[in-house]
Amino acid sequence: MGRTTAQRLASYERRYRQLAAQVADIGYIRSGSLALRHNRCGKPNCRCHADPPQLHGPYWQWTTKVDGKTVNRRLTESQAELYAEWIDNDRQLQALISQMREVAAKATELRLNQAATDPEV
Repeated sequence: MGRTTAQRLASYERRYRQLAAQVADIGYIRSGSLALRHNRCGKPNCRCHADPPQLHGPYWQWTTKVDGKTVNRRLTESQAELYAEWIDNDRQLQALISQMREVAAKATELRLNQAATDPEV
């Protein structure tokens, strides 16, 4: 094994471990999105059906997919703050995993090339 190959592998290993350590520091995760909504009700004489309409709200709404179906949940403002944190954590996790895949692809390709030239590795 050439020295440059060993150095590159060690560098990939260090970077991979750094990313894994960051994953361990992420808190709770939740997929989905948050939106602030204004709604109309079903009462025909309500102000939300006037011209111009005065819609009800604002209401926080969390949306995600569960088993291929869209699920919505109305949230309080404090719940929406928690969901925003969890959704952000999920995005950070996905970004870290993507970076880990890139580093692993480079390292495994290097290892495969190394194994092809030196079968005792």
